[in-house]
Amino acid sequence: MPTALVTGATAGIGAEFTRHLAGDGCDLVLVARDEERLARTAAALRTDHGVAVEVLVADLATDDGIAAVERRVAQGVDLVVNNAGFGQRGDFLTSDVAEELAMLKVHCEAVLRITRAALGPMLERGSGGVINVASVAAFFSRGTYSASKGWVVTFSDSVRQQINGSGVHVMALCPGWVRTEFHQRSGMDTAGIPGFLWLDATRLVTGALRDLRRGVAVSVPGLPYRILIGLGRVLPRRATTRLAARAGSRHAH
Repeated sequence: MPTALVTGATAGIGAEFTRHLAGDGCDLVLVARDEERLARTAAALRTDHGVAVEVLVADLATDDGIAAVERRVAQGVDLVVNNAGFGQRGDFLTSDVAEELAMLKVHCEAVLRITRAALGPMLERGSGGVINVASVAAFFSRGTYSASKGWVVTFSDSVRQQINGSGVHVMALCPGWVRTEFHQRSGMDTAGIPGFLWLDATRLVTGALRDLRRGVAVSVPGLPYRILIGLGRVLPRRATTRLAARAGSRHAH
């Protein structure tokens, strides 16, 4: 039976990945910081789907947390979903520098190290996959958050090209606004987001796993977001920055 490891597994897109994968019969390794919530999530998945579920308490903003996940994926898993992350509060010049650095640690360093640790066993057996969750924000200039997610897209595509033909696939997933608790936890004001920009988490995950099987390099759920990114590639940067702001990236202070 295949095994999937998901970071940020107790909430949002990560939780949706765990439910979908468990429904497909995958055993799971759940990674998050909250031990009590991990235990509840694992118990529900075992009861509802009859799969084996491990829990790994790890804070990916720390070296020890990243190292713990590295050790687990080096033992061998079939799929890694690097989903852990958080939103940015305020503007760069008014934000806490420690929080900015923690964001880079979680979004970039953890993704790099976990991906590399996972790929060794996958390449040896010639099968496996890594989904690195980025964001539509990766294609626009919206502070450290979008910069870090832009790195995830470029990094994932670079690794994908290096291992092409190996039977192992690395994909960047770039969702837009998804109806989860992510935005509330990040202190974001979402009141002005148009309804057509909201994505359904279940459909998002189904589409992402389908794109992984198809060998897609960068998965962008939802036609409105694919159009938005297309415009971003042809319009001047100043215009795309305003477009991104109007599409909804307002933060509550």
